Amino acid sequence: MKFELTEEQAAIKNAVREFCQKEFKPELALELDRKEEYPMELYKAAAKLGFTSMSFPQEYGGQGSGLLETCLVIEEMCRADSSLGVAVSSGNFGSEFLITLGTKEQKEKYLPPLCRGDTISAACFTEPNVSGSDITKMETTATKYGNEWWINGTKTFITNATTADFMVVLTQTDTKIRPTYRGETLFIVEKGAQGLETSKLHDKMGIRCSVTGEVRFENVKVPDASIIGELNKGFYYSMEFFDKTRVGVAAQAVGMAQGAWEIAFKYSKQREAFGQPLLQHEAIGIGLAEAMTKVEAARWLMYRAAWLVDEGKMDPMITAMAKHYAARVAMEVTDFSIQVLGGYGYLGDYRVERYHRDAKITEIYEGTSEVQKLTVLKYLLRKF
Repeated sequence: MKFELTEEQAAIKNAVREFCQKEFKPELALELDRKEEYPMELYKAAAKLGFTSMSFPQEYGGQGSGLLETCLVIEEMCRADSSLGVAVSSGNFGSEFLITLGTKEQKEKYLPPLCRGDTISAACFTEPNVSGSDITKMETTATKYGNEWWINGTKTFITNATTADFMVVLTQTDTKIRPTYRGETLFIVEKGAQGLETSKLHDKMGIRCSVTGEVRFENVKVPDASIIGELNKGFYYSMEFFDKTRVGVAAQAVGMAQGAWEIAFKYSKQREAFGQPLLQHEAIGIGLAEAMTKVEAARWLMYRAAWLVDEGKMDPMITAMAKHYAARVAMEVTDFSIQVLGGYGYLGDYRVERYHRDAKITEIYEGTSEVQKLTVLKYLLRKF
């Protein structure tokens, strides 16, 4: 199988790179990291150029491209700055459900504002008492009363929790069915709904520009029109959603690894030790060569996973491999980059310590690395 980026895809990468070079200011990233604030103006600027809506249908203001193009954007943004990249590229998180499952009315209402950058979305899965990687049972329930559904429960570790204008919420609509995942349903809940409360989680290790919070539902009432897809099919929709978004996390990891490596490589050519540039010392030079080999391998594995999705041949095993491997590479390469810079690598102004802090989350969210390995094993057992 031959695969390479098209001229259009290469142009997208270059356009995003130019945008980031102009707009992703290191001092802004440091300030927002310390304040734990979302880069709203950057998100809006990226949206106006179509970078946040690559896979959205053109009829709703999107670019009509695929997951691979979306991953190219994510990769370049996280290469330029790990925190800003994650925050800006995740502003429409959860909206993919509407693209594939939404009714005409839902799409017309929610997608155009997202494409323009006027709104932000979120998706609520993880709960305080349930492992984030396990969505087979939900404590958050939606109960039907007349023409309304009443939602009750709590979600945590929710990206964009306090900034989202609407959120997609996975609930248990049938509490008696077994296995329990056969009774889960997705709903749209809008900001300002009575009984909806959100709060921000503070002091995260990384991705501090990307707001993470807790969402509480107390008799939040929504109509049937807020259901996404079919009743009691939410689990199946969510699993397919994660198979795609995990490729996006792999793109984050590749971008972070690339960005940190470039800082370390440049530093190693300029900094001298024992009368010669650091790069000329075998331990540093070979280490940087090995690091880039791993980054390149992770990149093409991620590209392949995205390409398979766009070709209608999604392979959950390849998706899991891409996320697991790219995340591990990101941790290794950002750690080595700190080592190359020595004491300076430990300082925030030199940025590589933040790439390392930010990279850790790629081993956790959208399914931990342990879960990805189990997924790979499951499919290997079927093949051999």
